[in-house]
Amino acid sequence: MKKGVFHFAGIGGFGMSALAQTRAMAGLPATGSDRDFDAGRNPETRAALEKLGIRIFPQDGSGVKGAAKVVASTAVENSNPDLARAAELGVPVLHRSELLAEHVNSSRAVAVAGTSGKSTVAAMIFEILDFAGLKPSIITGGALLSLKERGLLGNAFAGPSDLLVIEADESDGTVARYRPALGVLLNITRDHKEVEELRGIFSAFAANCGRFLACADDPEASVISPAAGFFGRSAAEPVFSDPRPGLFESRFRLGGVEFSVPAPGDYSIDNAVAAAAACSRLGVDLKTCASALARFKGVARRFNVLGRAGGVTVIDDFAHNPAKIAAVLSALRLRKGGRVLALFQPHGFTPARLMRRELPGVLSASLSPGDEVFFPDIYYAGGTVARDISSADLAADAAAAGLKARHLPDRGRIAAEVVAAARPGDIVIVMGARDPGLPALARDILAELSGRAGG
Repeated sequence: MKKGVFHFAGIGGFGMSALAQTRAMAGLPATGSDRDFDAGRNPETRAALEKLGIRIFPQDGSGVKGAAKVVASTAVENSNPDLARAAELGVPVLHRSELLAEHVNSSRAVAVAGTSGKSTVAAMIFEILDFAGLKPSIITGGALLSLKERGLLGNAFAGPSDLLVIEADESDGTVARYRPALGVLLNITRDHKEVEELRGIFSAFAANCGRFLACADDPEASVISPAAGFFGRSAAEPVFSDPRPGLFESRFRLGGVEFSVPAPGDYSIDNAVAAAAACSRLGVDLKTCASALARFKGVARRFNVLGRAGGVTVIDDFAHNPAKIAAVLSALRLRKGGRVLALFQPHGFTPARLMRRELPGVLSASLSPGDEVFFPDIYYAGGTVARDISSADLAADAAAAGLKARHLPDRGRIAAEVVAAARPGDIVIVMGARDPGLPALARDILAELSGRAGG
């Protein structure tokens, strides 16, 4: 890695913080800034970065002086004070994906791509390789709970081998810059971009991979490259059989080996199959894969059961597009009795516009009569973006599709509103991305339920 101080503008974001941690773990200097930190938000992330020796500056340009490079993501607009100061001082600006590409292209990298499931599959691959004694590194967008137990943020780890597992994000189209030893494509659905555009992005990604695996069960992913190998339920090898999805544990057989994963539903089975198939291509036998996945502790905000109070279970989940929402709500259908109270916060105005047509149908197909869905205001991280859609629009669309739906514009009243609607036997699930305050909101709901039960 290059010497000199790298300053990360927007270091609180998961993709950016992972790169900053990787640099710090390698003993190289890193600094950063984030407007959430300036506003007093996301203090846990700030503390974890500072613990690694990363100095945090206000996002006013002051951290740029003396930096060899400024690293920024697409979410950081050109008018940002750090970027403006970099231009004034002549400090080169490196896109987040360019820095990640440097890591990928200098390692024996496994890059996990697709619209849904990337963080979990990347985590599973890392855990299998680590269990097998191969000492991998990881750079990803979701916090591994096993790494958090080591006192880390959980989205990065620097191992001593040349193996690197990454989550290859398609949101800004830069996934085509990566040249991994092994590429894994899980699925292709509308999220940050339309499917037509994603086909071109993932085709370029596939062409750059030393070896490429695609999900045989996904109609788009399975035809993306004529040179693909395949994994999945319909793949010829290893043979998949006997799926037994559960709410908290799911089982299946792969290549004749019994797998048990402490995770819910069919989508968790599919994630585990992808991870095991990828690791088998790296020389790990399926029995070792099964042993590792039986111990899998999961990823933060991926079906995290926070607790139960007054007979109501509260779950926190990262689901933020129609495919992810459908997957997690389908797992909840495995429950016995009770209703689902689903709270969904859209993670930006552009994603809200993209999903608006599809979302009501997904929710109506996934929820039962009596279930309810709540829409807090769309998460806005700042910057220049057209704010021409609202959560009130999405709630109205859902109501028109026959759902019990409400817009909850007052953030301070959300927990009380949800708790007022809850009854013993219900499940409350909080869904959404980007907003670091969502886990706290889910905990607030559980605390209100506990207070009500105690009273």
